[in-house]
Amino acid sequence: MIVNVVSIRGATTVENNNRSDIISSTKDLLLKISKVNKLNKENVISIIFSSTKDLNSEYPAKAARLLGYTQCGLMCFAEMDVEGSIEKCIRVLILYQGNLKQKDVKHVYLKGAKFLRPDLSE
Repeated sequence: MIVNVVSIRGATTVENNNRSDIISSTKDLLLKISKVNKLNKENVISIIFSSTKDLNSEYPAKAARLLGYTQCGLMCFAEMDVEGSIEKCIRVLILYQGNLKQKDVKHVYLKGAKFLRPDLSE
């Protein structure tokens, strides 16, 4: 049995800087990533979140805990504040251990974050 560690990327945007929008959008992103990559929560090593400076009402990691990601490391960071960059954006990097190969990973970009990866299609 071959076991690999892969990285899975994704991002989404939030309408408003409030707890419910941050939790809801982050949940949607994590659920979509999990579905398209057929992830098993128990194989998630860690999830790193970053958010733009205009999102400060809630930690995106809280959404992961609410979805049952309780046995992996979760960290939240502030995204670099680059002039002209996308606003109200949450990015995620998942480290996953399993039979998934890096070349087969499906990265997920939702809502306004699709702009970040125009090379990907849903």
